[in-house]
Amino acid sequence: MPIVRNLGRAASQLLQGSGCGCGVSLVPVRSIGVSPRQVASDASFHSVTFSESDHPRVLITGGLGQLGVGLAKLLRKRFGKNNVILSDIRKPADNVFYSGPFIFADILDYKNLREIVVNNRITWLFHYSALLSAVGEANVPLARAVNITGLHNVLDIAAEHNLRLFVPSTIGAFGPTSPRDPTPDLCIQRPRTIYGVSKVHAELMGEYYHYRYGLDFRCLRYPGIISADSQPGGGTTDYAVKIFHDAIKTGKFKCYLRPDTRLPMMYIDDCLKATLEVMEAPAESLTMRTYNISAMSFTPEELAQEVQKYVPELQMTYNVDQVRQAIADSWPMNFDDSNARRDWGWKHDYDLPELVTTMFSYLGSDSRIAQAN
Repeated sequence: MPIVRNLGRAASQLLQGSGCGCGVSLVPVRSIGVSPRQVASDASFHSVTFSESDHPRVLITGGLGQLGVGLAKLLRKRFGKNNVILSDIRKPADNVFYSGPFIFADILDYKNLREIVVNNRITWLFHYSALLSAVGEANVPLARAVNITGLHNVLDIAAEHNLRLFVPSTIGAFGPTSPRDPTPDLCIQRPRTIYGVSKVHAELMGEYYHYRYGLDFRCLRYPGIISADSQPGGGTTDYAVKIFHDAIKTGKFKCYLRPDTRLPMMYIDDCLKATLEVMEAPAESLTMRTYNISAMSFTPEELAQEVQKYVPELQMTYNVDQVRQAIADSWPMNFDDSNARRDWGWKHDYDLPELVTTMFSYLGSDSRIAQAN
């Protein structure tokens, strides 16, 4: 069995207080253990195999982020409420807590995470715990702990207990030397953020565990994800969420990227649909472990023009954040997702006009939007 890696109470407190942006004095050290496959032949683990007619038992880590709650809702509708466990180190809102099973799970506490998998007979694991690009640059030691050490724990547990593991990647896994328009699945990857570096590490480690231990590892490189039911979480593409809230509340929006900064984007419903589709895809149909997925690509200026169809008086100004702009300038402008469309039939539903219409419909109407309509 792998050696237990528990960073202790101090590291857990650091993670629980990560929103403060404070520095981290303790850097977690991962002990070198034996291979997750080097276990006694008579060992008895509570892993479960299931046929296509059975439902998987699902655990979502980092579940209170932008995607976890929506994914849990989708999976519970598909597999049953009690078959999908949402987890995080933060306290959930009442509506989330009472919507289905929720537990505390610290991905840096290897022993506790392993017990959760065993005791709940988990068969699918969605690993969403991560610090995003801008937040990660502000606290590199914490990002390294969460994004890399936490991943190692998840990989070992998934391999040991024969889980199907999904780990999201990102446009941030590419860098300034990658081809940007379009960016293919396989090309040079030299990101310049700890977030991007950790995601390249996740892609390669997942692929290695697949070939070395037979781990059923699946990964999608997400573009910028836009949703109406969550607040921006520190990502470089978060302007594309905040503009809708500010347009409704004040009619003014100050963008931290240049007006001509083109980045690939996707509405959250497409993102969640793609995630479920790749997890349900037959293993023999997958020709790679990590796929690009895409839906649309636009600039802040193009998004503002579409938003102004609903809020004509929107005042768009620009105050460029050099850190975020440098990150965006190193990222793809367009994704080539032809392999995903060929291998498992990926097809998006939302382009820019549908995205803007849906966002305003979800956020509600006020007098300006009603008049525009």
